[in-house]
Amino acid sequence: SGFPGLTFSKYPFLAELGLCEENLGCYDGEWRGNGPVITSKNPSTGESIATVRGSSEEDYEKLVDNMMAAKNKWASTPAPQRGEIVRQIGDAFRAKLEPLSKLISLEMGKIYKEAIGEVQEVIDVCDFATGLSRQLNGQYIPSERPNHTIIEAYNPLGAIGVITAFNFPCAVLGWNAAISLVCGNVQVWKGASTTCLTTVAITRIMAEVFEANNLPGAIVSTAMGGGRDIGERIINDQRLSLISFTGSTQVGRRVSEIVHRR
Repeated sequence: SGFPGLTFSKYPFLAELGLCEENLGCYDGEWRGNGPVITSKNPSTGESIATVRGSSEEDYEKLVDNMMAAKNKWASTPAPQRGEIVRQIGDAFRAKLEPLSKLISLEMGKIYKEAIGEVQEVIDVCDFATGLSRQLNGQYIPSERPNHTIIEAYNPLGAIGVITAFNFPCAVLGWNAAISLVCGNVQVWKGASTTCLTTVAITRIMAEVFEANNLPGAIVSTAMGGGRDIGERIINDQRLSLISFTGSTQVGRRVSEIVHRR
């Protein structure tokens, strides 16, 4: 393949997902990567499949700047229109169901049938979130003050961080993103380094929907990197109103402590 030691060329479905031997792991409307190189390995053989160049600190800061710049545009988009984007995301996952499931099986190690079920979960939650986008209802409440009425309305949190684990490299992001997006939030996602190709492939699927609708790709940003660098930046970043973390109990307790200090 021209890349000694990589087995990428053995798996033609990887190219269907827009992947290549060397990939960039930072996305905020454009792809870049100036951080450490992460090598994706087949856990059943130990063979190297392809590489992803992760995010540097500068990449992350630029990403958050671009994500925050897109925040008001997405928050002010009517919820049913946000739901239409999520519906299109679900259809995009339907179109890539087989190659994405093959990638999850290859990179994470679960059987193909389980991987199909995992991607289907994302499709299902996109369907659910699409309906939810027309049901984000507030309340109209009587007031004790004369000639006053209390109107309750939901507002987006703003920006959130999502950190996911290797065992469900697709479904957990889908659960978070579909619901959060219809609620009007922008996001930065850090997937597990061991499933870096899956993270890049999923980001590409979502990004293409936003770009096709002339919306900022930074709404669905991705920052690949290790837990001790990019993960630490995310959980300590006070610009992120909520952190969704999936991982070990030990790390989860630490993430909870840091976020709740705010």
